[in-house]
Amino acid sequence: MSPQHISPLKNFFAGGFGGVCLVFAGHPLDTIKVRLQTQPKPGPGESALYRGTLDCFKKTLAKEGLLGLYKGMAAPIIGVTPMFAICFFGFGLGKKLQQKTPNDVLTYPQLFAAGMLSGVFTTAIMAPGERIKCLLQIQAASGQVKYAGPMDCAKQLYRENGIRSIYKGTALTLMRDVPASGMYFMTYEWLKYTLTPEGKSPTELSIPSVLFAGGMAGIFNWAVAIPPDVLKSRFQTAPEGKYPNGFRDVLRELIREEGIGSLYKGFNAVMLRAFPANAACFLGFEVAMKFLNWIAPNL
Repeated sequence: MSPQHISPLKNFFAGGFGGVCLVFAGHPLDTIKVRLQTQPKPGPGESALYRGTLDCFKKTLAKEGLLGLYKGMAAPIIGVTPMFAICFFGFGLGKKLQQKTPNDVLTYPQLFAAGMLSGVFTTAIMAPGERIKCLLQIQAASGQVKYAGPMDCAKQLYRENGIRSIYKGTALTLMRDVPASGMYFMTYEWLKYTLTPEGKSPTELSIPSVLFAGGMAGIFNWAVAIPPDVLKSRFQTAPEGKYPNGFRDVLRELIREEGIGSLYKGFNAVMLRAFPANAACFLGFEVAMKFLNWIAPNL
């Protein structure tokens, strides 16, 4: 690796743009993932509501049209720009804090630690956004309209049980995002440097290489994140009081009723979404970063 100037502020703005790119590219498969993760267990002799990723896609498209795949997108779009801005800012700050001099080259464990810091930073925005998004996504699947939109959902949750209701699932969001973010950024940096031709700078990486590195970073991120994400989706969409002991009750119920494989519900949808969404995210980030370096080289 070659040393390079780290600007957490540029990371902030470029990360926000990358996050918007990610949502537009990946939300349809995120909708399918949540519906697969939260579908009720079929009774004796009954078939599951969705047989898999493709079946969920077909039924959603047939029943709700293309817009059905984008249900609940307003919540992540509203939250995604500051969320990814803070995420990439946290990563940039984590890297900068570990440098003794601006020329220090960080090791991969240090990059992993910087990524974990970014996961801590994003939870404050991620947890309520995920709670609202999941409720809107499963509402569309059930056909029972309780919430008119993201703001209405937030207002109703606040009226029902205060701010705690909006932030329900924060611990699980942390359990998901801290290790997964470490893996996310470390994988991207590793692939970026691996794919850089000898004698070239990683900032000169070709668009296909950036897309591949970003897409694979998303795959590695979700390989770590899926089990806590399943628990989070189930916990955040459960009726109030159903799981008094939090995620431990969700885990016990899932293992008891559906086995260990239930922790990987939505795996295909997650992985299908992970590559294009995160490829778009990192491409957006790199394009924005080049633009910022051009207009403010000394920032």
